[in-house]
Amino acid sequence: MEVKRVVLVLADISGYTSFTKAHATSLLHAEQIITELLEAVIDAAEYPLTLNKLEGDAVFLYAASNGKDAAAAKDVARQVMAFFKAFKAKGQELMAGRVCTCDACTNVALLQLKAILHHGEVAIKKIRQFEELAGEDVILAHRLLKNTVQSKEYILMSRKFYQLSGGLPGREPEVRTEECEGIGKVEVMVYYPKAEEMDIPPVQSASQWAKIGQLMRVQGHAILRNLGMRSKRAYSHMPE
Repeated sequence: MEVKRVVLVLADISGYTSFTKAHATSLLHAEQIITELLEAVIDAAEYPLTLNKLEGDAVFLYAASNGKDAAAAKDVARQVMAFFKAFKAKGQELMAGRVCTCDACTNVALLQLKAILHHGEVAIKKIRQFEELAGEDVILAHRLLKNTVQSKEYILMSRKFYQLSGGLPGREPEVRTEECEGIGKVEVMVYYPKAEEMDIPPVQSASQWAKIGQLMRVQGHAILRNLGMRSKRAYSHMPE
């Protein structure tokens, strides 16, 4: 086990509980859609930012500071903005290629992304090819997901991360204080991404083959889940 100073990132998808009915097909299609959106976020991450684990409808990533805390924080802040662009682009692609008319497939545009950014010390334990991160700063990052921000789309930085990164260039954050269970009051800075910051070109109508491919992915996932050949992840923002 070793202790490192790291940047921690939690990117979390929300929005399904507001419209996805507890219908088997819709819920199974939603699982595949969330998976593809999370993969788009993961693919946008660049070294040294590394995926630690999938946590239902969220991804947990970290980057070792290696003695350069400010540089690491600035780089991660830049990457997180790219997460939002990748998420929006994938959402548009899924909407353009949809054939199914279930709640999940027709309402992808309602899904939103939020990100928690923090810097601190973690204990890293390696178990075979996996790494387990532990420590108070890991707990704090996760507790900050349960905040009082009303919006479902935002970037929330702990004060420590904000001081190291300098925040988002040219933007003033909303300063808030959150009460974290077992930790106490934590001051945070919140940014709300603007549409012009996404800079995503309009998606043209998908080809017939693309639509067939998308339908096969969601239906294929549903079939494998129903046959017990694919396990369910704990999606915290969807009804059971």
